[in-house]
Amino acid sequence: MKTPDFEKSNGLLPAIIQDAETLNVLMLGYMSKESLKKTEDEGLVCFFSRSKNRLWTKGESSGNFLKVKEILFDCDQDCLLILSEPTGPVCHTGTDSCFGFENNNHLFLNYLEKVIENRALSEDEKSYTKKLLSSSLDRVAQKVGEEAIEVVIASKNDDKVRFREEVADLMYHLLILLRAKGVKLQEISDELMSRHTMPKN
Repeated sequence: MKTPDFEKSNGLLPAIIQDAETLNVLMLGYMSKESLKKTEDEGLVCFFSRSKNRLWTKGESSGNFLKVKEILFDCDQDCLLILSEPTGPVCHTGTDSCFGFENNNHLFLNYLEKVIENRALSEDEKSYTKKLLSSSLDRVAQKVGEEAIEVVIASKNDDKVRFREEVADLMYHLLILLRAKGVKLQEISDELMSRHTMPKN
């Protein structure tokens, strides 16, 4: 782990709080050596409150804690990025973030990939996903083909709700096929990015 440089800013470092799942930036606080150590020891984000002039664990009054997932430093070791799991609204105003936006998961497909992985490893034999992954690769691929046909059929009609539902089914089964083939969603994203030409200024 890198050694933070507290000397550059009078003993306090800015700490950016980011949701570990949605990757949304939730708030900004400041940490001292003592608050950083407490954060590391207890697994809950603890700041140094400049207004209270003391250590302040986020959520100590409201119960809306920030559970630490990972602590990172920037290249100069004078700024922290803390990936966390919020247990409730982050801002004292009651909003999800101190910047006013809702902490929605814009990376839901990544979350869904993890759900499929967990179900594949589970002992729940009633799980549709578990059953499908336990069958042959041919069966998984066949389901993707069936769902693709359903999408094509639905696209010929004016029912957008049905079309949306069929596309969702197809994408879910594609994720199952990726799991069966041992391919990560990130690999598909990387492949698409490799084909993309960035616009020149």
